Amino acid sequence: MDNKIAAVKMRNITKTFGTVVANDRVWLDIYKGEILALLGENGSGKTTLMNMLSGIYFPDEGQIFIDDKEVVIRSPKDAYRYGIGMIHQHFKLVDVLTATENIVLGLKEKGRLNLEAARKKVREICDAYGFDVDPDQKIYDMSVSQKQTVEIVKALYRGADILILDEPTAVLTPQETQKLFAVLRNMRDDGKAIVIITHKMHEVEELSDRVAVLRRGHFVGDMVTANTNAQEMTNMMVGHPVVLNIDRPQPVDPKPRIEVKGLTVRSEDGIIKLEDVSFTARSGEILGIAGISGCGQKELLEAIAGLQPTEGGSICYINDDGSREELLGKDPLKIADMGVTLSFVPEDRLGMGLVGSMDLTDNMMLRSFRKGRSIFANRRAPKAVAEKVVKDLEVNPPSVSTPVRRLSGGNVQKVLVGREISLAPTVLLTAYAVRGLDINSSYTIYDLINQQKKDGVAVIYVGEDLDVLLELSDRILVLCGGKVSGIVDGPGATKEQVGLMMTKLGGGSDE
Repeated sequence: MDNKIAAVKMRNITKTFGTVVANDRVWLDIYKGEILALLGENGSGKTTLMNMLSGIYFPDEGQIFIDDKEVVIRSPKDAYRYGIGMIHQHFKLVDVLTATENIVLGLKEKGRLNLEAARKKVREICDAYGFDVDPDQKIYDMSVSQKQTVEIVKALYRGADILILDEPTAVLTPQETQKLFAVLRNMRDDGKAIVIITHKMHEVEELSDRVAVLRRGHFVGDMVTANTNAQEMTNMMVGHPVVLNIDRPQPVDPKPRIEVKGLTVRSEDGIIKLEDVSFTARSGEILGIAGISGCGQKELLEAIAGLQPTEGGSICYINDDGSREELLGKDPLKIADMGVTLSFVPEDRLGMGLVGSMDLTDNMMLRSFRKGRSIFANRRAPKAVAEKVVKDLEVNPPSVSTPVRRLSGGNVQKVLVGREISLAPTVLLTAYAVRGLDINSSYTIYDLINQQKKDGVAVIYVGEDLDVLLELSDRILVLCGGKVSGIVDGPGATKEQVGLMMTKLGGGSDE
């Protein structure tokens, strides 16, 4: 990096939260004209480190240098003053305002706000880097990728030369991802310093110029991306060799287990979320569900689980002897009383899946306390399940008595997946089972899901990483605007084919 200029130098950065050391004397350089991928397992301190650079947290110790001058960053406003902008996974936009209004929101300028001049500047930024944004379009009319683009333009409008993107492709289609990468390369070539935090190793290899690795709060090294590979980077993150291989065993004697016909779901405000959806999920098979964010994946799984009111259609559970049970109109308790063991890993971990204020044992007990014959809850079995989940999935809480809200997002997800699988279900519904998980933990979950498949479970897997979906699934159902745009075989499908189907441009077989 001798020919590069360091835009940022972080020296001995330390941050603690109570007894937890998130970052321990971290050294990190970020260069102009470079895309840096910041890697590490869950809880390694990546986001915390970038939150300190962007003014959300303040370091307990250490120094930050911008262009070789020491600075103090106490707020996002300070960060923008030094040319630093962070684009988070959850966008900070006002839906009823236009792109331009969101971009200038909160800025103090002399005299009256000149929206026409702001629109002109927004267009200039878009033209310079290849952004596709209508300055007058309302946010509520935008796709996820357009909203993300507005966030990036907002940072550039405020003068950011150092951009941090946290999981930037989490909810983008392959085509949208490639557009974003092209823009980021244009920004890099213009001399911007760009940091991406991601768990998708193929994207790291394709996009970044250099990778820096954190492990348990410590900086363990960096390297030129072209001189390394996914295996080496993962080993560096974890500290020991890791096998990166998603197995896809052939389904053994698959039989229809869940049959959905003509399912229609409408939201409370009258918007159709699913329209005339039909498919069959088979035992011993993984059915992947693909679609851009908000295309009905959440509503589909919740309807099958008995958590979502439906307008019409049928959801039929088919027993081993061929007898059929209608699940539509039944809540989870009634479904369980029918003898159907259905497990659900929802998208909302702490809102729907777990109770943050309760410890691991009590969260395990949420699924079993009704089985007791005494007025007193039996904690022995749930505690054993909690201890097994902690051991098998390498969750790192102080103890099983630790409240779930004190765990990292990745560990919360492991607890939820572990609990649902421990029930030995016949149907497993998973919504973004590895969202926020590092690559090592993700492969642990893939192995668990494959084991469920081998055990004859019908698995319905909603995922956002198309590469994984293609490797893991036996068949893939593609949703677009709440409708089925096709079902393709996993082994023969391509990212481009599925990506086009997600945006109404492609097609596949119905079964």
